[in-house]
Amino acid sequence: MASKRNKRSEEELKDLGFGSRVTENSPLRLLNRDGSFNVERDGLPFLQSIHLYHSLLTMSWWRFYLTITSVYIFINILFALVFVFAGVPIDGATSVTIYGRFLEAFFFSVQTFTTVGYGRLSPMGVLGNIIASFDAFVGLISFAIATGLLFARFSRPNAKILFSERAIIAPYKDITAFEFRMANVRSSQLVNIEIKVLFSELHKSDGKLRRSFHELPLERHKVNFLPLHLTVVHPIERGSPLSGFKMADLEKSDAEFLVLISAFDETFSQTVHTRTSYKFREIVWGVKFSDMFQYSGNGAVRVDLKRIHDIESIAE
Repeated sequence: MASKRNKRSEEELKDLGFGSRVTENSPLRLLNRDGSFNVERDGLPFLQSIHLYHSLLTMSWWRFYLTITSVYIFINILFALVFVFAGVPIDGATSVTIYGRFLEAFFFSVQTFTTVGYGRLSPMGVLGNIIASFDAFVGLISFAIATGLLFARFSRPNAKILFSERAIIAPYKDITAFEFRMANVRSSQLVNIEIKVLFSELHKSDGKLRRSFHELPLERHKVNFLPLHLTVVHPIERGSPLSGFKMADLEKSDAEFLVLISAFDETFSQTVHTRTSYKFREIVWGVKFSDMFQYSGNGAVRVDLKRIHDIESIAE
C-alpha cells in the first residue's frame, strides 16, 4: 500500500503543474506553438478577473495601439458631449446645429486634451473653464500612463527564439534521434542557454488512460552561446523513452514534445524564457534538416534563417 502511494505521488509530481484532470481529459495540445497554455480559468468576479496592466503589456502591438487610440477617441467624445449638453459656450464656435456644435466641441476637447491650443476656440464662463481644466488634467494623466506603458513594453525582457516548424526522427550516428532546430532572431546575445525537452504520452494504467511525462536526455542540454542556429538532438538509444516507438505509436499515444528554454540576455542583463511544443503530427520521419550555412568571399560564416524549417530526404 505504501509503495502504491509513493508511486502515485511520483506520478503526480511529474504532471508539470497541469494536473491529472487536464492531462488526461483535454483533447487539445498542452502547450501551443507560441508557448501559451490550452487552459481556461473562470469563476472569478468580473473586477478580480481584469488585469489591465498585465493585458496592456502582453497584448500584441496592433491591439495595444488600437486600444490606446480607442481610449483617446472615447475620452474626447465624452468631453464633447459634456460641453454640448451642459450648454457651455465656446468662444470662436460658429456652428448652430447640434452636429456642428458636437464637432466643434470634439475638436476643442482634442486641443485641450493634448494641450495644443491653437487659439481659435476657448471656453467661456466658470463652468466651461472647470470642464476644460478637468479635460486637460485627464489628458496629462492619460499621456503619462500611455508613455509609461510604451516604455514598459519596449523594455520588457523576453526571448525571441525561432523554432523549426517540424521536428524530425532522423538517422544519428549508428542509431536514430529526435531533432529540432532553434535560432535567436534578435541581434542581442543569449548566453548560458539551457534546454529541456519533455515527452508526453497517454497510456493505460489500472484500466484508465493516464498521461505521463518523461524528460528526454539531450546530446547538449546547455550551450554557452547561440550566435548561429542550434540543432537539439535526443539520441534514441536503449533506455530512451522513445525506444521502440514508430509513427503509429506516437499517434496512438497522442504524443507531445514540450520544449522549455531559458537563457541570459546580455542586453537586459536578465534571464529570459520561452517555450513551444511539437505534436505527433508535426514529427517527420526518415528525413534530415537542410544545410543553413553559407560562406562569403571574405571567409565569414552566414546562416540563412529562412531555411530553418527546410528538410530533405535522406539519400539512399
